[in-house]
Amino acid sequence: MPQLDLDGAALAYDDEGPRDGGGVPLVFIHGWTADRHRWDHQMAHFADTRRVIRLDLRGHGESSGAGVRTIEELARDVLALLDHLKIDRCVLVGHSMGGMISQTIALAHPERVERMVLVDSISRMTYSRGRALLMAASTLVPFKLFVAANIQRAFAPGYPREEIREYIRASADTPREVVMTLYGAMRAFDVLDRVGEIRIPTLLVHGYHDIQLPVRQMLRMAKAYPDAVVRIIDAGHELPVEKPAELTEAVDRFVS
Repeated sequence: MPQLDLDGAALAYDDEGPRDGGGVPLVFIHGWTADRHRWDHQMAHFADTRRVIRLDLRGHGESSGAGVRTIEELARDVLALLDHLKIDRCVLVGHSMGGMISQTIALAHPERVERMVLVDSISRMTYSRGRALLMAASTLVPFKLFVAANIQRAFAPGYPREEIREYIRASADTPREVVMTLYGAMRAFDVLDRVGEIRIPTLLVHGYHDIQLPVRQMLRMAKAYPDAVVRIIDAGHELPVEKPAELTEAVDRFVS
């Protein structure tokens, strides 16, 4: 597993697939408290024909580093990795917070993004009452209980409980300081009034049962995009693992 040492962090990443494959590289960015293995299905599918990169954001998975206070700082990490790998242009695929990072890059450096896929993501963070109450209680309950409640409600009803417990255990390994600092970064994220500037083709894929970032919020964002395609899938907030084949097929069609 290669790593990039960067500003007090060691970023773990994977760089797979043929360098001379069809199209520009695909870059997969995971969400809050997750890691790069959320993209296992997509990596296995695309690495046969094109270059694919995924990373653990700082403080997540196998990457070290403290939490940061803005989404822009995470976007700089991704751009630094692309520079390190000598990738000038790519397709960004971001899930949840990863989609916020993708939009930040597309706004600051549109010349580096050929296409963009936003999975269960939005342009302005607006929490439901239930999520707001859960976050308000975060200082009053044990950290692992707080993480468990967040992850449990991220999946659509009926998803296997044992698999959810595995994701809860993995997310609880993310340091509390990283989790809570990035919560503040997401809370402050707001580019809704600027997404009309993003002129690159964009695919918005969302779980119908997503209660973390509800569909109606995504549709509000979609109206502002000048060149967007919307795809709704019968899943919750964790589309990359709830319906991996359907998500992979949607991404494949869009980038092909």
